[in-house]
Amino acid sequence: MTDKYIDHAPDIVRAVVIDADIAHAADQRAALRLHDESRLEEAIGLALALDLEIVGSVSVRVRKLNPATLFGAGKVDEIKAMCEDARASLCVVNGALTPIQQRNLEKALELKVIDRTGMILEIFGRRARTREGKLQVELARLEYEKSRLVRTWTHLERQRATGTTGGPGETQIELDRRMIADKIKQLKTELDEVRRTRNLHRVQRKKVPYPIVALVGYTNAGKSTLFNHLTHAAVVAKDLLFATLDTTLRTLKLPNGRSAMLSDTVGFISDLPHELVAAFRATLEEVEQADLILHVRDVSNLETEAQRQDVEHVLQQILPDLDRSRMFEVWNKIDLLDADSKEGLFSRAVTSRDAQKPMPVSAITGEGIEALLSRIAALVDAEGEEIDLILDPHQGEALAFLYQHGRVVARHEGEDGRVHLKVKLSDMAYGRFARMAAV
Repeated sequence: MTDKYIDHAPDIVRAVVIDADIAHAADQRAALRLHDESRLEEAIGLALALDLEIVGSVSVRVRKLNPATLFGAGKVDEIKAMCEDARASLCVVNGALTPIQQRNLEKALELKVIDRTGMILEIFGRRARTREGKLQVELARLEYEKSRLVRTWTHLERQRATGTTGGPGETQIELDRRMIADKIKQLKTELDEVRRTRNLHRVQRKKVPYPIVALVGYTNAGKSTLFNHLTHAAVVAKDLLFATLDTTLRTLKLPNGRSAMLSDTVGFISDLPHELVAAFRATLEEVEQADLILHVRDVSNLETEAQRQDVEHVLQQILPDLDRSRMFEVWNKIDLLDADSKEGLFSRAVTSRDAQKPMPVSAITGEGIEALLSRIAALVDAEGEEIDLILDPHQGEALAFLYQHGRVVARHEGEDGRVHLKVKLSDMAYGRFARMAAV
């Protein structure tokens, strides 16, 4: 972007991205941590999602944490020179900064500093569309800012006298903290009400017993593109981190004639800020309730194993009781692989355990989609018990229901015209069928 264009677009923010590569020797996931280039690339992706103009980037190895500025004094000077040369007005640090570190870095660099948590919160704030999503992001933002009042507010030294003596009273920072605490309490109350409403909707949806299939995966793994291909929907699908935030449900038509509900969820990311854990937990309640979970992976990404482990880590953190037997992997973006890599991938998929055998697909070209749909249909059909039923000739609606919501294993017509069926139905579907057909 030229300087001339920037003059005509004062809202464009020039940013330098610094990846703080902090060594975690005791981290059990260290062996599969993202490489320097990938971490920096992901940080740039987050910055681009905020419409920042990236004018410089570098990965800085932090072997010993400086409690005052995170980086050592010499490295801070180098970063300052880099920002000045690039005429940057913002420094993005891909790491977690304490309030003191953030304040000291801003003083040393003489410009605004934002850390990884701040970036992700800002992205979520811009992208959330549902009322619950907006409330969750606002709550996370207030929790994050609560400890940063000393940095972000300019009037905190003022004191306000109270009582008849005119003493020092409450400091402005105490008042502001109290206001934030009151706002947090209000948001939590509103969220409780939204959750109650959503639970009622879920109960109503369960009365129409479609099985639920949920998509999970690392951000930008192609979940929304796959969702659109499977359901012929038009969910936003961009080559952009966190393009999808709010959970979306659409009907999925299966090869055996049955229908299911497909759920697209927010993408995961490494080092998920703890302020957003609650927001993710609310979003992923659909996953916990799902009959089948598809873990979508971008197998064309060199960091696919590290991303897989990050997704598993977040799921374990947020949904520790999740039944993993209901999950299998979908290896997406095989169209980006060369012939040898694709052949090796298919060979690995074939030799995997049947229970959780991965499915290689391309959500762009459609390769492997039919096999994936057949796999989903087979696993959904496996749910429920096999029962024997007899329907009268006039019970056409009940017969149609059985074909739509169950799997008809055997059927034959009796001499009296009655239909004899052997059907697999979930308990929920059978309950509705019993009310409909007065069994």
